[in-house]
Amino acid sequence: MSLQIHPRPLGDPDLDTLIEAAVAELNVRYRTPGEPDVEYPLAPEAVCHVAYLDGAPAGCIARVDVDEPGWDATVEMKRVFVRPQARGRGAARALVARFEAEARAAGARRVRLETGTLQPEAMALYEALGYERLAENFGPWADSPLSVCYAKSLP
Repeated sequence: MSLQIHPRPLGDPDLDTLIEAAVAELNVRYRTPGEPDVEYPLAPEAVCHVAYLDGAPAGCIARVDVDEPGWDATVEMKRVFVRPQARGRGAARALVARFEAEARAAGARRVRLETGTLQPEAMALYEALGYERLAENFGPWADSPLSVCYAKSLP
């Protein structure tokens, strides 16, 4: 198995296809039947990467700088996604490791993220990687009973 991770800009076909698949999965898990799909846009300045397994696009991740009081030197991890057929092969862990290394190199001292209660595999991954569940959710998820927020300090 060959695993490679490459930076990709928004608009890149591999990245966009993976983001569309991630959003589709979120809508399957969280959308109320009969309601329209929810869009989960990424900020245009997001720094994105795509993981390739044996040359095929398998997963993605995005980094966005946080500019909010109390979150100095913090970046937010978004769109961590691995195609179902590629799961269990280390792509998510490799994407997060690359994300953390590049965030640290860019001067970040902390990472935050939001995931959902209907994504237990994501929660398990983040906890295994040292992310700590926050007592209170941040930002637009502050009052969401379906959201779980995490943070991790970068050494």
